[in-house]
Amino acid sequence: MRLGTRGSALALAQANWVAERIEGPVEIVTISATGPVADKSRWVSALEQALIDGEIDVAVHSAKDVPGRLPSGLGIVAVPTREDPRDAICGAQSLSELAAGARVGTSSLRRAAQIRAARDDLEVVEIRGNVDTRLRKLAEGECDALVLALAGLNRLGLAADGVLDELVPAAGQGALAIEAANRSDVVEQLVRDLDEPHANLCLGAERELMLQLGASCDTPVGACARVVEDGVELTAWVGLPDGSEWISDRLVAAPHEVSHQVAARLASLGAGDLLRRAAA
Repeated sequence: MRLGTRGSALALAQANWVAERIEGPVEIVTISATGPVADKSRWVSALEQALIDGEIDVAVHSAKDVPGRLPSGLGIVAVPTREDPRDAICGAQSLSELAAGARVGTSSLRRAAQIRAARDDLEVVEIRGNVDTRLRKLAEGECDALVLALAGLNRLGLAADGVLDELVPAAGQGALAIEAANRSDVVEQLVRDLDEPHANLCLGAERELMLQLGASCDTPVGACARVVEDGVELTAWVGLPDGSEWISDRLVAAPHEVSHQVAARLASLGAGDLLRRAAA
């Protein structure tokens, strides 16, 4: 089986984790993409084109980077056991311990908005690059603290100084999306070897909420689901990039209803207006 991935250290760590859980021989194929490295949609598109062209049999993505609508003929066929979806902080144990005016680095509009909403006296600075690059920039003093996905740190064997429970993660954060052709003969094996039903259910709820809201991974929206006794609990956050206005919701409902109900509740509170202003 030819397993496609991008070539970053984190992407390769994820691909190797997946390969170890697939029965039979697996070849990891590194796919390159043109354009800005920071534009993750280009990497997703390059992997999807490789699937369509038959260069690979399966693609491994960080689920939070995958657009809500996939090319015809392709689908997310398996979602493995999910890593911790929360945001982590390096350089400090919490946002509350940072002094006024401290510089907090992130490359995420969602994180920046929620940090500003929580602490409007902090300075949010843009820090881009892979995990190692961003940690190096922290060490060199470009920021006083750095906010990253805890899952990425865990997969690379790196430690965080603290976990930010007050931030609502991005839809799909901590999850891997295994994409393949819907009629591919590898789909049944991928589901058997890799799919974890609860992780799949939660990712589906988060992605459906984003679709209902008309949001993307480039908008200040958080969505995080977990399976509970009475169904699926879905937590959502929508705000302006400057953190000056925001709304949130948390609801437990049946898996097939929860995304639609949360989207409707957020819409009634003005989510559509916030998202339009955020995009302006």
